[in-house]
Amino acid sequence: MNLNTKLIFTLSAVFLGLIGIDLAFIPQETAAFFGLPEAASIFLQLTGALYFGFAMINWMVRGSTIGGIYNRPIAVGNFTHFIMGALALLKFLPQHFDQIPFLILAGIYTVFAVIFALILFTHPLQTKNGKST
Repeated sequence: MNLNTKLIFTLSAVFLGLIGIDLAFIPQETAAFFGLPEAASIFLQLTGALYFGFAMINWMVRGSTIGGIYNRPIAVGNFTHFIMGALALLKFLPQHFDQIPFLILAGIYTVFAVIFALILFTHPLQTKNGKST
């Protein structure tokens, strides 16, 4: 399987960056949208910093060879983030199935989790006949 890791890392960087910017710069409004107390905004702001930092890492490595043993820490970090996020959201959804933002977020997280699993456990330099190039 030939994955376009440059495109995948660019899309994940943009996705994580948008969430990071939202949480870092408008945490009070985000807390109000989700019905959280205003005191939660400091945790949202810190979480936004984490998201934005992760987005910057993905943006910086998007042109590198990634998969198998190549840039393994980046692949492991992304896989771990997205699989744990997907599992948390999928666990949350049955009681909150009517909340569309969480459905969308769960879908995006699940797709990225599967893609990053493929990146992590697939050698990027193998051709269709199984030989390395």
